Amino acid sequence: MRVFIELAYDGTNYHGWQRQPVSITVQQVLEAALTKMCGSTCPVVGCGRTDAEVHASYFVAHADLPDYEDEDSPKPRFESLNQLAFKLNGMLDSDVAIYSITEVGDKAHARFDAQERSYTYLIHNQKDPFLVGRSARIYGDLDVEAMLNSARHLIFRGDFAAFCKTGSDVKTTICDVRKLEIIKDGESRFRFEISADRYLRNMVRAIIGTLIEVGKGKMTEQEFIAVIASCNRSEAGRSAPGCGLYLSRVDYPKDVFCSKVLITNGIIAK
Repeated sequence: MRVFIELAYDGTNYHGWQRQPVSITVQQVLEAALTKMCGSTCPVVGCGRTDAEVHASYFVAHADLPDYEDEDSPKPRFESLNQLAFKLNGMLDSDVAIYSITEVGDKAHARFDAQERSYTYLIHNQKDPFLVGRSARIYGDLDVEAMLNSARHLIFRGDFAAFCKTGSDVKTTICDVRKLEIIKDGESRFRFEISADRYLRNMVRAIIGTLIEVGKGKMTEQEFIAVIASCNRSEAGRSAPGCGLYLSRVDYPKDVFCSKVLITNGIIAK
């Protein structure tokens, strides 16, 4: 049975989502906990990849639970998907939270079925001990109007190679950016909201870092337009720190999610 796992995590203590040979990742700890609950190896596939220190206020992964109707398979340590989510939360550290686990179709895919993803980026320019690791601190004032004027040139379907990490192995650098908003939250805090059909590696952080250059007066709107047209990563600004970035929304077709199922005495009851 394939399930979608909806979760959130604080990425501060992790080397991103994707399993790594040495460093600890979110995928690694989730797979370990799920394997203990299911009694056999249970890999999970995420809706995307987040870098080291990057957070997710909403993330989706899929997993294939064992066929408990098989007499030779191990018996589950849970009686329902709600109980599985509850027990996983008890096993995982406080920086990873399971929201829900839902049955989906056998071919449903957390990554490939996603129609749109949204990221939030938080910055602040006044020292605040309660934002350490959860928002990127910058120094000096920002011209929000200048950033907004430049940001509007990013809302299009086209080549975003200028904001792709050098050396990335991708078949295409074409993306469809559908929204990019900059909101001022009080005197010293700013929030960027971006939505697109797909993202290149390091794309959001490169965009934010370049817009900050505009906000500081180090790059004009026309120069920003030239950066986009160049398709050259070296023309854009430095990537913004990972700690301010959050995957905040993933949209799927309505028919992807199915009803939850009950598992009693090793038998799946739909």
